[in-house]
Amino acid sequence: MTTRYTVPRGTYDILPSDSFKWEFLESTFRQVAKLYGYREISTPMFEQVEVFERSAGDKTDIVQKEMYRFTDRKGRSFALRPEGTAPVIRSFVENNLGANVNVTKLFYIGSMFRYDRPQSGRSRQFSQYGCECIGSNHPYYDAENIAVFWTYLKTLGLKNFVVEINSIGCPDCSEAYHIALKQYFYKSLDVLCPDCKDRYEKKPKRLLDCKVSKCKEISLYAPSMLDFLDQKCNTHFLEVQKYLDMFQIAYIVNPRIVRGLDYYSQTAFEFINNNLGAQNALGGGGRYDGLVQQMGGKDTPAVGFAGGFSRLLLSMEQENLYQGENQRPKYYIATLSEKATPVAIKLIHFLRTKGHYTEFEIEKTSMKAQMKSADKLKAEFVIFLGEEEIEKKYLTIKNMDTTAQWKVEEKEFIASMT
Repeated sequence: MTTRYTVPRGTYDILPSDSFKWEFLESTFRQVAKLYGYREISTPMFEQVEVFERSAGDKTDIVQKEMYRFTDRKGRSFALRPEGTAPVIRSFVENNLGANVNVTKLFYIGSMFRYDRPQSGRSRQFSQYGCECIGSNHPYYDAENIAVFWTYLKTLGLKNFVVEINSIGCPDCSEAYHIALKQYFYKSLDVLCPDCKDRYEKKPKRLLDCKVSKCKEISLYAPSMLDFLDQKCNTHFLEVQKYLDMFQIAYIVNPRIVRGLDYYSQTAFEFINNNLGAQNALGGGGRYDGLVQQMGGKDTPAVGFAGGFSRLLLSMEQENLYQGENQRPKYYIATLSEKATPVAIKLIHFLRTKGHYTEFEIEKTSMKAQMKSADKLKAEFVIFLGEEEIEKKYLTIKNMDTTAQWKVEEKEFIASMT
């Protein structure tokens, strides 16, 4: 019996019936990012494992549990990229992209990979988009980075989302907060999940990010980082809010946002659609001023965000929004005799070189079958080629939307295309 293969668990095929939706999302994101001066960068799908261990943090869930690792024939350790920021920063440093400019703005679109439990809006291979603004610690750029994401969602027509922001402080003001968190959680240490017991010792802030219901319940009244910000971080956060107000972007201050990667500091933000259930984050980001130096570059501040296309599509389906259109032929060539085939092929090639999607199905010989196909493909126009058209050198054209039909000389039609 022949083996029938299936797509790996946690992955999916984007079929022709849906691919135009992804194309629409990607092209819209490119347009919006470019409005803010971002330029596209594309990095490899795999990197040295250390790229992610140094950036994300070797104790994070991404590195410890979710990263796809492999060893090549020379024994070197690599990983499929689980997120997009670290590779962009690696490339920024390696290629000296910050030379001779104050601020470097980069955006990316690409596949990411995480070994995670598949569920609605979360896959093991997923398509991510993001923007990284590198070179300035001015709070304006935090707000502008949020504005790129906000403008993208608004351009798509989305309404059911909120912007949540926080400051997670810096290393200088986090020490006192970590002590306060450990004091708060100490009395519940015995009932915390195994992961949180580990976080308690190594990454206390991560206790606020646990998805286990018991841990979430315990953390409800945990101390707020906002009460521990030093003057510098507090001023920065207030300035970010001031610029968001200037951008006329509504937001909610949520002191529970901590983000899931170790490289974040100060500003953190998320875009939330509360109608999506448990997986309700459309994306998020924040400031990561120490990452460039961590990756071998100079001490360079940066801020960025990332989002996933899958949850965007779910959100757009919820709100019944336009998601692009499937490819529709401009012209469908219908032949009424074998003599017309050479002329049809010549005409098809000409129209395609002029940028018009044109269809011709050489194996369909009956007019009924050809018209049925043209209708199914939703062709705008059908061009009929029969013996009379060939002999007298004209074309019969039908508008499939209005059913209007007319004749035009072949040379006149060709001249109109040049």
